Amino acid sequence: MIEQKRLFFIDAIRAWAIIMMLQGHFIDGLLDPIYRNTDNNIYNIWLYFRGITAPVFFTASGLIFTYLLFKETDESYRNKRLKKGLIRAGQLLLLGYLLRLNINGLFKGEIYPSSYYVDVLHCIGIALFCIIVLYYLIGKWSYWGFALVAVLISVIVFIFEPLYINLTLDSWPIFLSHYISKAHGSVFTIIPWLGYSTFGAFLALLLLKFKSFHKFYPVAILICILGGYLLKYESSDFFIWVRDTIEWPLLKNVAAKNYLFMRLGDVLWVLAIFMGLRNAVTHPRILAIGQNTLSIYVIHSVLLYGSSYNFGLYRFFKQSLTPTEAISGSIVFVTISVLLSFLYVHSQNWRSQIFSRIFAKK
Repeated sequence: MIEQKRLFFIDAIRAWAIIMMLQGHFIDGLLDPIYRNTDNNIYNIWLYFRGITAPVFFTASGLIFTYLLFKETDESYRNKRLKKGLIRAGQLLLLGYLLRLNINGLFKGEIYPSSYYVDVLHCIGIALFCIIVLYYLIGKWSYWGFALVAVLISVIVFIFEPLYINLTLDSWPIFLSHYISKAHGSVFTIIPWLGYSTFGAFLALLLLKFKSFHKFYPVAILICILGGYLLKYESSDFFIWVRDTIEWPLLKNVAAKNYLFMRLGDVLWVLAIFMGLRNAVTHPRILAIGQNTLSIYVIHSVLLYGSSYNFGLYRFFKQSLTPTEAISGSIVFVTISVLLSFLYVHSQNWRSQIFSRIFAKK
C-alpha cells in the first residue's frame, strides 16, 4: 500500500491545513469589521474552522517528521533524517525572521520591534528541534519511551497553560521572551503549540507500530472519533472531577478555558476524516500542496503582508472588503499562491543548473 512509504493522507491533511490557513489570513485581514457578526451562522462556521487550522497543522508537522524518522531502523538513514530535520528547523527560524524583517527600516538604520515577533515558522522550527533532542535523549534507546514522553509533554503543556499564558517576562531579552509570551506582540509562542507537535510525534509511533495490523484503519478511525468526542465534550467535566478528587485548583482554570484539549479533539476528527478518505486524496496535485507547505506559506506572506518590504495586499485593503469580495478574493489568492509555489518547485532544476555553471566557471 502507498502508506508503507509515506503517509499520503497526512500530506493531504497538510494541504487542507495550509489552504485553510491562507484563506483564513486573507479573510481575517481584509474583511471589514462590520461583517464580523457572531450571530451569523456562516461566519461562526468559518471562525470554527479557522480555529482548528493551526492545531491540525502543528500536529501534522510533528507526525510526518517523526514518522519519516522512525520508519526505518537503519542508523545511517536516521542520521540523514536528523540532519535534514536540523537543516529544516534552522531554515524555518531564518525564514521566520526574514519575513518579519522590514527592509525600509534597515535602510534607515533601524530594526523595528515587530522583527523579533515569533510566528508559525519559528514555532514549527523549535518543535522540530525539540523532537530531535527528544530522539537523542530517549528515542534512540526506547521506542515506547519516546512515545510516552512525547504525549506527556503535550498533556503537561496543555494543563499548565493557565500558569504561563499571562507571563510577560519583562526581564528576559526581548527576542527570547517572544517565544514564551504574547505580551510584547508575538502571534504564536512555543507553548502551547509545541504540545500539538509532540502529540503528532506520539501519533506517528502508534501509526508505525499498528498500521500493518488487520482492520487497522477502521479501528483507528473509530478510536479517533471517540477520542475526539471525549476531548471536546467530556474533558472539562473530567478535569472538574479530578480537581474535586485530588483538590488541585489549577484544574478548575483548565476546565473553565478548555480550548487546548477541545482543539485536540478537533484534530482527531480531522485525522479520522482523512484516514477515511485516504484512497481518495492521492491526486499528485493535492500531495504536492501538502509537501510544499513552506514555499506556499512564504509566498502567501509576501503577497498578503508584503513581509520585509511592507507592500502587500494588507497595506491597500486592510479590513475593507465585503464578504463577497473577501470570499472570492481568497479563492484567487489561494490559487495564485499555490500556482506560484508549483512554479518555484519546477524551477529548481534549471536554477541549480545555472548556479552550477556559474560556480564551475569560477
